[in-house]
Amino acid sequence: MKRPALSPSPQLRALNNTPLIVISLLILDSLHFIFARLLLPYFSPVTSSLYVMAIATVEVALFMKLSGRIHFYVLRHHLLFFLSVGFLVAASTILTFMSVAFIDPGTAALLGKSSIVFGVALGVLWLKDRFAPVQIAGGIVAIVGVIIISFQPGDYLRFGSFIVVVSAFMYALHTALFKRFGSDIPLAEFFLFRLAATTFFLLLIALARNEVVMPPSWPAWMVLFLTGTINIVLSRALYYLALQRLNLSLHSIILTLSPVVAIGWTLLLFGIWPTAQQLAGGAAVILGVMLTVGAVRAVRVEPRVRG
Repeated sequence: MKRPALSPSPQLRALNNTPLIVISLLILDSLHFIFARLLLPYFSPVTSSLYVMAIATVEVALFMKLSGRIHFYVLRHHLLFFLSVGFLVAASTILTFMSVAFIDPGTAALLGKSSIVFGVALGVLWLKDRFAPVQIAGGIVAIVGVIIISFQPGDYLRFGSFIVVVSAFMYALHTALFKRFGSDIPLAEFFLFRLAATTFFLLLIALARNEVVMPPSWPAWMVLFLTGTINIVLSRALYYLALQRLNLSLHSIILTLSPVVAIGWTLLLFGIWPTAQQLAGGAAVILGVMLTVGAVRAVRVEPRVRG
């Protein structure tokens, strides 16, 4: 007699629901610069980055400890890799939090999507990916869009745009390192030790700058925990979960929609609406990114069609 098949729990069904994962990721990913703006009145960028990353690290470590065992041999065997990735993410996080002092979160999110163009460039020059003419066109369009957004009256706005682009490059470099050296590392251990290494470098930077201060109030603590839980733990977990179910190009194309959601959040929470010039530049960035990663997807799909 056959045993009746057990239906998966609602939690497992949600984890296997790719559209739900993608929609949730877009909503949370678009809040990245919003949280940075909310933290700005309470802390310096270094301090807020440290607390947010430390909270996320503790939460992930507790979850992994309660649900199983943390394999520290992964950290020992890949120590240099985690230190490199941790430094890049730490620097990128600080620059991200710093940028919202000069430009609004919606524009910052639009510029942040230039990281996909940097990722394609690193893939071609370092990882030896093939480079199609349409990818060159897409890269040029995206770079023009960045220039349009950055070319604003006043030094502060241009400086803020430059900060976001540098941050995007560092995050793209960390992604390239992961693709080159970390693809064989279990995802849970990679996530935990990446967070821990990032927290370590943020602590060193905060100590060197004498910026380790206690949160001034309970509202500050609340914003920190919300940012660490939503913007780091949930958002990045959904990021890697979606990446497991989608190819990299399609994953990147979908994430270009997050600036559109971010503009809506910026208007709703802060009453800030990008200018026509900023919107035109952002549209060029998104168009260029879609052309670039779309070409990668076409190249990868074509051999399967022929076969």
